[in-house]
Amino acid sequence: MESTAPPCNGLVPVPCLEDLVDRDKTHDCSGFGPSHICVRVDAVAELPTRFGRFRIVAFWNNRDGKEHVALVHGDVMGHEDVPTRLHSECLTGDALGSLRCDCRDQLETALRSLAKMERGLLLYLRQEGRGIGLRNKVRAYQLQDNGLDTVEANRALGFRDDERDYGVAAHMVASLNVKSVRLMTNNPNKIQQLEKNGIKVSGRIPHVMPANEFNRFYLQTKALRSGHYLELEGKELELLPEQDDPPVVETSRAT
Repeated sequence: MESTAPPCNGLVPVPCLEDLVDRDKTHDCSGFGPSHICVRVDAVAELPTRFGRFRIVAFWNNRDGKEHVALVHGDVMGHEDVPTRLHSECLTGDALGSLRCDCRDQLETALRSLAKMERGLLLYLRQEGRGIGLRNKVRAYQLQDNGLDTVEANRALGFRDDERDYGVAAHMVASLNVKSVRLMTNNPNKIQQLEKNGIKVSGRIPHVMPANEFNRFYLQTKALRSGHYLELEGKELELLPEQDDPPVVETSRAT
């Protein structure tokens, strides 16, 4: 899919990340995506992490007040083919270490990989539960405990399979003056939405995590029903050569 022209042409290049704050103080555009999301860079700071050194960029948006951030490693502004990960918030996985999903493994692996590269970008998007929110995600978990898969549970609650909107991510990439990205993903919908919103996706970096006994069925569902790029043999997930090492599971042995 070819990318279209981004809907905002007022994002002039600036010398460094800190200058984005002054540039965006009066920024107001028609917005990205069906919700016409406009974002502004609100603050930039150093963020040393256990995975490497990053800079954290906080964004304001005109839609819902959610505080999305970008973690920037190296110089990304004005560059092409920037390795980029779009990571949607997952409190249960990212913070609490849930084994029901692969979110924490994906987040930590992405940060560790980006920190080893010359430059890279991770957008942390406040889209809990594939866009349905934390309370509804727990309700969906309850339905899954009673036999539904993750897609069926979302639909039973009145939602689509995936309620996430990557218009805000597209604007964040554009605001950082990134010319094109190599997207670290297994989800074709992320690529399609970025390109639809004018972001050039020059390539894909596979980002497959090994399954454990608690998330194997969830990963199978993502591959079989949501079209994620995960290799299956029958109903068993097979490890791909490009996968990272299995996560360390302290409470149970990973399968």
